[in-house]
Amino acid sequence: MKFSDIKLVLLIGGVSLFCMQHTLQKYRVDYGEVAEQYKRPIKYWPSPSIDSMINWTEFEAVEWDSNYYETQELPEVMLGKKLFFDPKLSASGQISCSSCHNPELGWGDRQEVALGHDHLQGKRNTQSLYNIGDRKSYFWDGRAPTLEKQLVGPISAHNEMNMKPEKLAKKLYAYQEYRRLFKEVYKTERITFDKIARALSTFQKTIKSQPSRLDKLIKGDYKALSDKEIYGMHLFRTKARCMNCHYGKYLTDESFHNIGLTYYKREYEDLGRYLITKNPDDVGKFKTPSLRDLEYTAPWMHNGLMDDMHGIVNLYNSGMQMINPTPEEKKNDPNFPITDHLIKPLHLNEAETDAIVSFLKSISGSYYKMPRPEIPRK
Repeated sequence: MKFSDIKLVLLIGGVSLFCMQHTLQKYRVDYGEVAEQYKRPIKYWPSPSIDSMINWTEFEAVEWDSNYYETQELPEVMLGKKLFFDPKLSASGQISCSSCHNPELGWGDRQEVALGHDHLQGKRNTQSLYNIGDRKSYFWDGRAPTLEKQLVGPISAHNEMNMKPEKLAKKLYAYQEYRRLFKEVYKTERITFDKIARALSTFQKTIKSQPSRLDKLIKGDYKALSDKEIYGMHLFRTKARCMNCHYGKYLTDESFHNIGLTYYKREYEDLGRYLITKNPDDVGKFKTPSLRDLEYTAPWMHNGLMDDMHGIVNLYNSGMQMINPTPEEKKNDPNFPITDHLIKPLHLNEAETDAIVSFLKSISGSYYKMPRPEIPRK
């Protein structure tokens, strides 16, 4: 390489370094100035920026489940756990509830969509079971009002477990150990699907998030989060508008919104809650997921197409309003989905996006894994 070429390379490198330093300087933030406002009891925190008519609640810490191990020894919980991990609940005898809700995978399956009977794919992402006992409705479209009624869906669906509920009780009754367990819990050997659903739901209600670093901050450990993470939380509560839908103990409003991912009349089309209500206003609406244990539950969204937190924040940053119909299109097609009015361009810069992602990662705290129980063989 000629000396003149070397000088050119050094010059280009110097310019690139200058540009990088300039960019970093442009987005440099004094995290500490904002963080100090949150290093005090939560009742003194700055108020979040919430749109009118939103019935929000403040963040709330989850507590350690000090009775967890004792609860796991209760007869109905133990029966429900065996049923949960037992592939006999499927028609093929190869698929259990834990096939899609694996305790080592954040009680999900880490796939875009569920894979069930005959390797058939579902259409939606498997939701984690963390804190499932405290949900107000079930499935992405909210079609089941209780956990017990929700269980019928995956057990009977042809592309999931493909088991007819009316046949399951008879199948389990053939096993002496199940007859003994049901008698111990329900005082009779008679097995019914209602009892199966009750035992399964009782076990699943024990699956709870454990405290994260965010919870430690709320409880008074002001070193639990870095200043950058606290700054990200501040943005989450204000400029980023996240708290309009993600609030309270589980960071969800338990409601339904169209965030612009309906893929209307395209390959990944999913009309969401509309398929249940037939209300055109519900086209493209899906349940607001909890953000608890977010790091363990990827990929995200109802279709499982997002596996990068920066990508998700950037998605919201865009505002998602560019795909709304014109008045004429809506008139001609009443089902043409309209993005929720809560979704607006955020104008976040790179440093702000990165801080929000740092905060989101601080909400995960459930490290324990559940050993699989011995299931009845005779």
